[in-house]
Amino acid sequence: MLCLLFLVWLILNGRITAEICILGVLISGALFFFICRFMDYSLKKEWMLFRLIPLFLQYFRVLIKEIVKANMCVLRLITSPELQPEPTMVYFDTKFNTELAKVILANSITLTPGTITVLVEENHFCVHCLDKELAEGMEESVFVQLLEKMEKEELRWG
Repeated sequence: MLCLLFLVWLILNGRITAEICILGVLISGALFFFICRFMDYSLKKEWMLFRLIPLFLQYFRVLIKEIVKANMCVLRLITSPELQPEPTMVYFDTKFNTELAKVILANSITLTPGTITVLVEENHFCVHCLDKELAEGMEESVFVQLLEKMEKEELRWG
């Protein structure tokens, strides 16, 4: 975080001189101290985020793969005259501990074509699916598994 603050300082200044670098280190250090002191931030949390990067990359890869698969399914529904979509609502519960995991799951579902998250209350999700084929296995999807893995890792280091 400290390096990121310093990097933003340098970018906003537009040039690098000794004075700008010294002042940037001082201001970045003071801002980092303020964030750690008053905003419940710590180096331990920052280190944990670095440890979660491989899981985030894996999640992003799976998200792209699922978006492509859902696109193909929706395209098949649209272009095939004999296939009639059967819209359905899916209700399921999750075991997430953090609001962030719930938000990421809801957004991932909505980003996937043919599905949209309608409601999230505590650990209860309501999702509208364009076809029942898109609704299959949603409560135990790869998204849920990866987010649970991320939460376990966070709890282990948090």
